[in-house]
Amino acid sequence: MHFQILRLILWPKNGSTPRVIKFEPGMVNVISGSSKTGKSAVIPIIDYCLGSGKCSIPVGTIRTACAWFGLVIETLEGQKLLARREPGDARQTGDMFIAEGDTVDIPVQAPERNTTADAVKRKLDTLAGLSQLGLDPNSDSGFQSRVSFRDLLAFTFQPQYIVANPMVLFFNADTSEHREKLKAIFPYVIGALTPDMLLAKWEIDRLQREARRKQSALDAARKAVNAWQLETQARLRQAIELGLLPPNTAIPDEWPDIIDLLRKAAEADTRQAFTTVDSIDGTLARLQELRQAESEAAATLGEKRQAYNELQRLLVSSSSYGDAILIQRDRLNISEWLRGRAGASNDPLVALGTVGRTKLDTLSQALAGIEIEIRSQPSLSHTFEKERLRLRSDVEEATARLTGVRQEISLLEQKSKEVQDALFRQDRIERFVGGLQQALTSLDRTQEGSDLATELQRLLEQISDLRKVYSEREVERKMRNALQIIQTMTSTILPLLDAEWPNAPIELLTDDLTIKVIHTDRSDYLWEIGSGANWLAYHVAVTLALQRFFLKGFHAVPSLLIYDQPSQVYFPRGFSDDEKSVTGRERDKDVAAVRSVFDAIGKEVIRSEGRLQAIVLDHAGTDVWGGLPGVHLTEEWRDDLKLVPVEWLA
Repeated sequence: MHFQILRLILWPKNGSTPRVIKFEPGMVNVISGSSKTGKSAVIPIIDYCLGSGKCSIPVGTIRTACAWFGLVIETLEGQKLLARREPGDARQTGDMFIAEGDTVDIPVQAPERNTTADAVKRKLDTLAGLSQLGLDPNSDSGFQSRVSFRDLLAFTFQPQYIVANPMVLFFNADTSEHREKLKAIFPYVIGALTPDMLLAKWEIDRLQREARRKQSALDAARKAVNAWQLETQARLRQAIELGLLPPNTAIPDEWPDIIDLLRKAAEADTRQAFTTVDSIDGTLARLQELRQAESEAAATLGEKRQAYNELQRLLVSSSSYGDAILIQRDRLNISEWLRGRAGASNDPLVALGTVGRTKLDTLSQALAGIEIEIRSQPSLSHTFEKERLRLRSDVEEATARLTGVRQEISLLEQKSKEVQDALFRQDRIERFVGGLQQALTSLDRTQEGSDLATELQRLLEQISDLRKVYSEREVERKMRNALQIIQTMTSTILPLLDAEWPNAPIELLTDDLTIKVIHTDRSDYLWEIGSGANWLAYHVAVTLALQRFFLKGFHAVPSLLIYDQPSQVYFPRGFSDDEKSVTGRERDKDVAAVRSVFDAIGKEVIRSEGRLQAIVLDHAGTDVWGGLPGVHLTEEWRDDLKLVPVEWLA
């Protein structure tokens, strides 16, 4: 993946001009400097701007002075400016700024958020051409999830604690989560599992599930057919007995002939096989009449019973109405008593005068009306009662008629076994024909050329075609070939470095994410080998060989390598000793060893013809590596020149 860094930008919190560090594409860019100048913060800043889930930029001077961090990168789509806000006390922030174009301008003032870290990561995934499919369609494990651009940075960064670490070969492989994910994606990274192969793998999984369902249905149908085949001759005899086949039909021995006869029986007109009324001595004719009479009597009984029930409810309502009238009469009866009292001259009611007597007359008239209603209500109830008795008689008569018909039907059914057989004959024939048709349908589904068998065969053919694109064996074969190529490339780089066994072949172990040095009598893991010089040599050789392998074609891994303090194993305390380093070796030898590291990186960059960029952050100055082809001094941070300008801290 063409991905090279052109600028590293820091925007201050005090509003000053941003700090811009310029890198050359297709070169080894060296930032040389003293301790505590900010060299080891470069990788965390780049990682943070590329969407890391945690801000690993050292707290203190840098995060106190800087408001935003940014990168200008060069891609096949042009330049992109990716900037991210300093998170303060938070673990990280998703606030980011992005600008794209053939060339991009760096804002003088700190940018404002116009996107998120997740959106930037999705854009980088697309830029790398990564598949959106997970590595394993049958796994919910996060280690088998889709490959992301963030995963690929394991092959790009070699920070100070990794570059000569005997236990860890790749960036972030010191944590179990990243280690397991890196092991899972290794086949994808080295091209043993391509996006097309991954798509075929998912499609094979889907088709296999569908084929298993089809196969299960086909096996069940075949099992039912096999059990049914053992009964075919008995079914033919049953078809003849039921009249579905002529009485003189001969039962064949050949399976195709048997099937033809069964199909003929299944297609027979079942109405012609029923027993007729004339053939049962008139009993069925009478039984048919009784069934009709039973139906009519039941309908009549239903009508009469409904009318009777409605009249019964009406009588109950009439009785309730009468009771209500009597209550009204009792309440109005006081009017007569009041009129009698008003006739006495010494009664106080006389004092009511003309108005009081008028009201008493009104009450008396209402009472008279109620009395009339009371007298009319018994007459109405009596009329309803007569109708109720008549309907009750009709219901009893209809019930008796229905009971008589049913008794005669029961007697006829008990009287003749032949009638009973005839009653069930139709159901038997229908059930037999239905079962026969279902069995023949199942037989058709299991035969060559059936829809189910054809669909299963089509699925198997598709799976077979996809197996030509993806198979576990093919992935393993490509994996072995790719690893062999990378190991051979590593063997060509090792002699350029200060390794103890420069001509000993190595084996790259993807299950352990380390290497093994192969000797004639034994093999040693990286952590079993002594000396930091050896650890550094194998780190540099393997990472350079991987980049050479990636550059053989378009690859998703960024064509970028960043090494932090590769000289630390030779000059752990700097360059102040005139004669010997703390390792006890002469200084000239140590300088030559460090120079060989820069030389090897420079030669690989030149070999890539500008497609690979390297950044080296180190104490060593130009007196150590100066004059090497492809190696370029970007900046030298000593005295007051550091990553963060001194004036920002005032």
